[in-house]
Amino acid sequence: MSDDIRPVPQPGILDIAAYLPGKSGAAGSNAVKLSANESPLGASPKAIEAFQSAAAQLEIYPEGSSKILRTALSEVHGVDADRIVCGNGSDDLLHLIAQCYLGEGDEAVMNRYGFSVYPIITRAAGARIVLVDEINYTADVDALLAAVTAKTKIVWLANPNNPTGTYVSDAEVRRLHAGLRPDILLVIDNAYAEYVTAEDYDVGQKLVAEANNVVMVRTFSKMGLAAARIGWLVGSPELVDVLNRVRGPFNVNLPGQLAAAAATRDTEFTARLQAHNAQWRDWIAQELDSNHMHVVPSQGNFVMVLFPDAEHARLAFDTLAERGLIVREIGPSYGIEAGLRISIGSEQAMRGVVGILKALVEIS
Repeated sequence: MSDDIRPVPQPGILDIAAYLPGKSGAAGSNAVKLSANESPLGASPKAIEAFQSAAAQLEIYPEGSSKILRTALSEVHGVDADRIVCGNGSDDLLHLIAQCYLGEGDEAVMNRYGFSVYPIITRAAGARIVLVDEINYTADVDALLAAVTAKTKIVWLANPNNPTGTYVSDAEVRRLHAGLRPDILLVIDNAYAEYVTAEDYDVGQKLVAEANNVVMVRTFSKMGLAAARIGWLVGSPELVDVLNRVRGPFNVNLPGQLAAAAATRDTEFTARLQAHNAQWRDWIAQELDSNHMHVVPSQGNFVMVLFPDAEHARLAFDTLAERGLIVREIGPSYGIEAGLRISIGSEQAMRGVVGILKALVEIS
């Protein structure tokens, strides 16, 4: 058999740029990771206890529909448990949506600096991704609607958006939905919902209840359970039925289900996490926003800092890394070469970042 003959992936797969995660410090170092928007307060103690309680049941398959978790989500968020689908992180659910609702010849629309997973899952499904320009790093509803064609099947909307931290108000999300055909699915990705403090924001749960072509996707990764990989969504009965036909039969492990259910009910910890984030997100924005650096207003658990040019951004990244503070370069994944994304961490980490960047400005 010739060595030149081998399995060939589907057309377009090799054109996909793989997802680039945030960097970590070297193994064994004391570097502080501020590159992946993880919880600065760890996980809920109740979630940790629940996770550990699963150790005596590791030989048993978990219940296939994640009923334990769906019940907790239903109780706390006031949504019908039958309209919830859980997954191995929200990425798992986004992949499922693309697999089920996109195909060859279809198009999906997103804002230019939206989450970098959307182009990957769109192209993997054989569809074309359409990038739409933003206004001040914020999704432009009019531009998104103008980009819709007869081929459009999905509109991806991260709200708040990663990596910019900007958001679209409830009124604007509803205006976007009102301008879409009934056969176009609006995917509202609320990975950072727990951190939003804007009064005109809404997670979209009410809109999901009113319309058959809206799905709300959320995650536990940003609130202390990144290692457990737990995501969830709320959609119409029809969409839930479609996804349940395709998802893996045991796609959420038992320790993760138990931990996420406990985290859901631990609203006190969630409130403490939000308060810590709001305090230090606002503080770092006030301290860094200047003639030399611009901090884009954020509703996430991170800020995007813009420097005069790519060279200054690279110098800032390298200097922070040398001091043991690892932030996220966003040029390679998003094309924002003059920007860095900085996760909100401990008070010590935030003061360290600000001190280093201010000193760097003074000598550059």
